[in-house]
Amino acid sequence: MQEKRLWLLIILWSFSVSAQIKGVVVDENNNPIPYVNIWVENENIGTTSEQDGSFSLQLKSQEKNLIFSAIGYKKLISLFKEKIVLEKEIYKLDEVVIFNLKQTKELEIGDSKKINYSHLSGELPWIYAKYFPFKEEYKETPYLKKIIVFTNSKINKATFKIHLYSMGEDGNPSIDMMNEDILLSVKSGLKVNQIDLSKYKIQIPKQGICVGYEWMIIEDNKYEFEYKDEDKSKHTYITYAPSVICNDVEVEHTFHFSKGKWIKRMLYFSKKESKYIVSEPAINLILTN
Repeated sequence: MQEKRLWLLIILWSFSVSAQIKGVVVDENNNPIPYVNIWVENENIGTTSEQDGSFSLQLKSQEKNLIFSAIGYKKLISLFKEKIVLEKEIYKLDEVVIFNLKQTKELEIGDSKKINYSHLSGELPWIYAKYFPFKEEYKETPYLKKIIVFTNSKINKATFKIHLYSMGEDGNPSIDMMNEDILLSVKSGLKVNQIDLSKYKIQIPKQGICVGYEWMIIEDNKYEFEYKDEDKSKHTYITYAPSVICNDVEVEHTFHFSKGKWIKRMLYFSKKESKYIVSEPAINLILTN
């Protein structure tokens, strides 16, 4: 009897320390901040704030730090509070140079054409990024005109976020080059999406540029994914649209943002391909002059 009571206490304790937390992210003027990337520090648990700034997480302990990041705001690491306040990021602007793009030349880079498979998000706000190293041949078309992203969505008007990162000295994506969100809603099915960024007049840095694709864990993107296992049994789980198309490549130019930090994806040996490969998001760039 004593042993049964002990197990009951353990079960009750387990339920008591795992609870859903709900909060809201606002700015210093109490305005809600939508689409904030939220992670539990050093854990594979995360979410995205909704359009009204609200968020919820299943948290085992409220003593865990949460990481909040959004373009235009300082990153915050904090214990859970019902109201999270983010400070505006103050950007130090370099000398402004006014110029017009000629746009008489174009060069597409990235080699994403073949569709290997779709990458699902699960229930995590991943950022999946592809690095484009600078090459001398880009000098004639040094400006970013468009980003091309291959997606596959089970629902219509699924929304995701695009990031542009400079590369840090540690070889990982570093500072987001944009001071505003780049959001794209895509139609259902397999699509090739083009995002025109020519108005920003972004020059490809000498250390290259990294383009990140962020899944947003919001209700409008949510759906049930159904699959069959080896025994032909049907299973479903919650995931978020759209899926990003991936290619298998032989260069280590892929990163993913998880647990609040960047991780470089390494080559592995594929018995099927009989060579070392790595999964890379299908993203191309169109450069111009």
